[in-house]
Amino acid sequence: MSTKQKAIFLDRDGVINIDHAYVHKIEDFEFIDGVFEACQQFTAMGYIIVVVTNQSGIGRGYYDELQFAKLSEWMCEEFAKHQVNISKVYYCPHHPEKALPEFKRDCDCRKPSPGMLTQAIAEFDIDVSQSVMVGDKISDIKAARAVGLSKAILVESGQAFSDDIKDQADHVCASLKHVPTLL
Repeated sequence: MSTKQKAIFLDRDGVINIDHAYVHKIEDFEFIDGVFEACQQFTAMGYIIVVVTNQSGIGRGYYDELQFAKLSEWMCEEFAKHQVNISKVYYCPHHPEKALPEFKRDCDCRKPSPGMLTQAIAEFDIDVSQSVMVGDKISDIKAARAVGLSKAILVESGQAFSDDIKDQADHVCASLKHVPTLL
């Protein structure tokens, strides 16, 4: 009998790094304070870490999939330097309206659709009843709800949310470094 794993799903821009809009260069990638320490705590608590990120900048032609892959590889190496393993980075390059023809579609992977999460759940045999999503947008919360994750946490990362958006999350906190205390 295989034991399912519990996972913490992290959005990237606004959760792991400061969202400077369409970040695709290492020199523009700024880790949010406390990210490595929070992820060390998640690992110690038995969670695997999976990144799920909408990347419509690819679809819009601002950068390509190779540039995204290089940045993702560098980001995972930075986590590894802090003894944190990122199990995988899933991304959606699509956009239903604002994209080049090959990326212009209404897909099932762009959050709030849960495609990236369902892919990870199948690939890593994840127990949704013990797993958590951390994001900075309502689309992250909706994706978590669509697959039945146990918790959906909204991080403000410098932005303010209306009460109706806050009410859709299980918890709202300032940044990822505050999340371990909520688990």
